[in-house]
Amino acid sequence: MRRGLVHVLAWLLATGAAVTLSWWGVHTVMAGTVYDPPRALPLTAADATAREPGPRASSTSRPTPSASPSRRPSRTPAAPAPSRTATATAGPSPASSATAGSTVKSYDTDGGRAVFDLGRTSATLVSATPGAGWSMQVWKTQSWIRVEFASGADRVSVFCTWHDGPPRVEIGTY
Repeated sequence: MRRGLVHVLAWLLATGAAVTLSWWGVHTVMAGTVYDPPRALPLTAADATAREPGPRASSTSRPTPSASPSRRPSRTPAAPAPSRTATATAGPSPASSATAGSTVKSYDTDGGRAVFDLGRTSATLVSATPGAGWSMQVWKTQSWIRVEFASGADRVSVFCTWHDGPPRVEIGTY
């Protein structure tokens, strides 16, 4: 009986040591992968009063809020039926200043919202959120970013290019 109790005790100690060592190893590796949660873009009073009802979500890791007022971006009207691509250049004002020489701009469309960090010679996609009932797909290269929102046969593309000058954004509905 005593011999069996010693074996059980040895087994418990060995198992406890193995579990502790495994937990410590996994915890050490996983602790290096933790990141800060994304932060939402700040809203100004003008944005809050001009907002349409309904939930809109946008996340970003840009912690610097802007003190300058911003205007609501113009919306591109949806085509009544699928047709050839019709592009229009949107002209919103910055929602937030990310770094010196770059500006974060938000583009609202019928399909959703795309937010870009526009620098002097390049751009970065900050976030893209499809509207209710819409899906989204993103393509990125060294000189352009395209965000496409789709719902059935309707498509809305937000296309940011900077290959031949400063970044510019075009919104196309087809």
